[in-house]
This record gives sequence, structure tokens and C-alpha cells, in this order.
Amino acid sequence: MDDSRRTAPIRLVVAISSRALFDLDESHRIFKAEGVDAYHAYQVARENEVLAPGVAFALVQKLLALNERIGEAGRVEVILLSRNSSDTGLRVFNSIRHHGLDITRAAFTGGASPYRYVSAFDAHLFLSADPDDVRQALAAGCAAATLMPAPAQTACADGSPVRIAFDGDAVLFSDEAERVYRSEGLAAFNAREVAAASVPLSAGPFKPFLLALHRLQALFPPQDAPLRTALITARGAPSHERVIRTLRDWGIRIDEALFLGGLPKGPFLEAFDADIYFDDQEGHCADARGRVATGHVPHGIANAG
Repeated sequence: MDDSRRTAPIRLVVAISSRALFDLDESHRIFKAEGVDAYHAYQVARENEVLAPGVAFALVQKLLALNERIGEAGRVEVILLSRNSSDTGLRVFNSIRHHGLDITRAAFTGGASPYRYVSAFDAHLFLSADPDDVRQALAAGCAAATLMPAPAQTACADGSPVRIAFDGDAVLFSDEAERVYRSEGLAAFNAREVAAASVPLSAGPFKPFLLALHRLQALFPPQDAPLRTALITARGAPSHERVIRTLRDWGIRIDEALFLGGLPKGPFLEAFDADIYFDDQEGHCADARGRVATGHVPHGIANAG
């Protein structure tokens, strides 16, 4: 067969920091309280002690397990981006090996922000415990979120789908509508959205990530996909139509859409059984993080100033 006619594999690349993948709270406390040298000594002395799972560990397990279902048609890859040096990062790689995670690529930046390697690795998503790194990645055009502190969970071994949930405005979509709501109120927001129902919303920072997920989903029948997505938004009727038409214009299938009309999102995230949820508003994230792994997206008018 002519190689030039082969279909290129579908790729999903997720970059993650070591503090999002593993529980490094005690190590980070020593770094903050005692400095770099004490941190270095602490990590080297314990490089054969396995790190416990962190907030995003279960998500990473489930993402990597997708490769068994995808086969040669595509590939999910997780990249480690860490402020550790390669010396102190040895403990992280030892823990990756112990836990059986198929992670082979990494960048150890020795204290510098690793965000600039997000685009070099062609990552679709960057997850970190450092808000500054996340903001820089977003400014560089990559979907990125700060993982909110929460108890780590272990991935289920029942083969259940990876479930990823998104807020709408300022996450999947731009914050143009949110700006109207904040400056003019709900009535003006609804009136504008009804008038512009046939005009697609501009893309938010997570559209490329959602598109990459959609391409993976398209490898499977809808009823048998190992990956499910949900839009969980405070919008309700009549502002729902513009959202639906925007996703249709983008050619993106989203499995579940919940228009909550201002109801708290936490119970619905539990009902969806989300592996991770992304939202731009810290209040929504605070409600969600005790229920599911939650990524704060510091983007848009809600995070201005």
C-alpha cells in the first residue's frame, strides 16, 4: 500500500506537572519553607520511595488505558512537564515506573516554568498545580487548567469510559456572552443570545482539546465509545439555542448537554460521574472539587484583574 495514502493516526497529547500527577504536598512544603537545597536533599534521599497518586492520577490511568481500545488508529500520550531538575525528578520517574504508567517523555526545567514546552510537544491540554504556569500556557494558546486540591482517586478497573465535562462560556466558547451578563444583567444576556442564536459563538481556549477528543470518539460507534463528553452550563432556555447551533457549526458531537439555569453543578457532575471538570469560575470549581477532579481555567472576564 502507498504510504502517502495511509490515514494518519489520531493523537491526543496531555501534558501534566508532577504535582498534578503525584502527591508532592510534603515535598512542596519543604521547598517553600527551607529552599531549593533542602528540597533537593529530601528528594534524592527518598528517590526510591514511591510517591502516592495525586489529583489527576486516576484520569491519567484511564486516558492511557484508551490505547488498548484505540489500537493502531490513534494514540493517547501523556507528557510529564516538571519544574524539578532531572536529579530530583528521578523520584518522579521511579514512581511512574512503579505505578505502571506508560509515560516516556518528560521535560525537567530546574525551577523554570515548563509552559513553553507545551506547544513544543504539540500538547492539546496542560494540567498543573501552578496557576502561573497555567496562565502562561493559556496565553500561548493551549488549553490549560489549574488542578484544584482534592483527595486522589484510583481509576476503576471496570473499563468504564473516560468522562470529561466542560463549562461553556470562557472555556469551550469565548467569554463574549459572559461579559454582557456581567455588565448588563440576565435579561440583556438572554435578549442578546436569542437575537444571535444563529451566529456561532467564538472559540474558547478548550475548543481544540474538545475537537481532539471528538476525533478519538469518531473512531468508535457512539454507543460504544470509551470516551464521553458533557457540557454542564449555568445557561438555560432561551440561551441554549446558540450553544447547540455553535457545536453544530463546529461539527463536534458532545454526548451530554446539561442546561442548568443557574442550579449548582456539583450534583450533576456526580451524576455524570466525571473524571474531570473544567470551569472558569472559582466558585463553581470550589463546589465541584469535593466531588470530582476539577480544573480551574483562569481565562475570561471572571478572572480579570
